[in-house]
Amino acid sequence: MSFFKKNKILITHNGAFHADDLFAASTLSILNNGNVKIIRTRDPKIITSGDYVFDVGGEYNPEKNKFDHHQKGGAGVRPNGIPYSSFGLVWKKFGKEICGDEEVVDYIDYRIVQPIDAIDNGVDISLPKFGDLHSYSAQNIFKAFYPTWKEDVSGVDRIFNDEVKKIIPLLKREIKVAQDDVEAKKMIMEIYNTTEDKRIIILDKPFHRSLLQDVLPTFPEPVYFIYPSGHGHGWKIEAVRKDTTTHESRKLFPESWRGLMNGDQKLKEISGVPDIVFCHQSGFFAHVKSKEGAIALAEKALLA
Repeated sequence: MSFFKKNKILITHNGAFHADDLFAASTLSILNNGNVKIIRTRDPKIITSGDYVFDVGGEYNPEKNKFDHHQKGGAGVRPNGIPYSSFGLVWKKFGKEICGDEEVVDYIDYRIVQPIDAIDNGVDISLPKFGDLHSYSAQNIFKAFYPTWKEDVSGVDRIFNDEVKKIIPLLKREIKVAQDDVEAKKMIMEIYNTTEDKRIIILDKPFHRSLLQDVLPTFPEPVYFIYPSGHGHGWKIEAVRKDTTTHESRKLFPESWRGLMNGDQKLKEISGVPDIVFCHQSGFFAHVKSKEGAIALAEKALLA
């Protein structure tokens, strides 16, 4: 018996590539531990030879590993209205097999898959606030490696494979981040539920502030949260945002504290906390040397 597994054949369209077919190919490569061969074609005879066919072929049949969405009627729409593209269809079937947890699957779908699916289907999920200025997306990053009109396109299949190799570690890392974030959210919820005075939430792990701002604004009571610095000594205090759709805080730190830094005796005197290090000039964030000092500062800010 051979010690080597036969490569699975992944078939997608040739010509221009987009984020959805790149990420779909990367997902299938992860699923098969890298034992894949990618063929880019529109030849119907070759398409029938694929173990997985995506973004080409005019058929969506997950039982037969056919994942196109260009046919009349598409390949389904999520409850929120975002249509599926090839990436979403592949992730829908194989996400749990890769991640092992349905919450992680949904987390990745919401953060990464849906935005890519939306772009590929011509669906706007955000509106520019500054004229026609748009965010720089995954589509922009990987599309940048596609030849320009002045360059030779004969090597585009090689470029596609090169970009897939870049995305594989990125997607694996995003899955790891999602797994840790899902675990962290459960811990944050438990801390919130067991906190008596829910205006100040005290955490004992250096959770990412973005994650905390995803969870705590969904509850009405929290005003500040305190957590240890993950990059050295000290503790951080941050104002909870009004909701998850804005950066506007529920209660900023007093104006008189803002912009004053370590070693400034005035900051220590005004705040009444001797080991305060810094208060951001915008008033949403402060840094204190000790946990006790951080709690004292948050309590004073509540009354200010």
